[in-house]
Amino acid sequence: MIKCLGIDPGLAETGVGIISGKEFDINSYAFGDIHTLKSAPLPSRLNHIYDKVIELIRSEKPDLIVVEDVFSLQKFPKSGITLGKVTGVILLAAAKAQTPVLEIPVREAKKILTGNGNASKMQLETAVRNLLKHPDPIKPDHASDAIALAIIGQIRYRSDTL
Repeated sequence: MIKCLGIDPGLAETGVGIISGKEFDINSYAFGDIHTLKSAPLPSRLNHIYDKVIELIRSEKPDLIVVEDVFSLQKFPKSGITLGKVTGVILLAAAKAQTPVLEIPVREAKKILTGNGNASKMQLETAVRNLLKHPDPIKPDHASDAIALAIIGQIRYRSDTL
């Protein structure tokens, strides 16, 4: 049995999901998010995310961390840069904890879990909820995405290849 931590980076809200089990057999799971205040300066917000991720890694001791790969929309290039900064502090936290990391594009997670790389957030959430046998919608959306990433990590996990 392994434990995977999935993280969906975001400056205002970073989704986190942790699962344990093997491949599609999930024994336990938890999810939530890390919020930052819009009024706080960027360095403080990044530090808050870093501190919370380090705290989560120390308490949960995951075998693998899976982070959504950074993407940027041509219409909003500044958002991609900010997302890269958030991802950077998450990767730094994983490196400091000496925990292996996979970066996976969200389209890949959608393709594996729904069969469609262009699936909506709602379709991905439904697929995740069905796999977990979770009766209620998983909110916030970032937490659902984070659990999806953790599931992909658990499917791909091979201790001898990381």
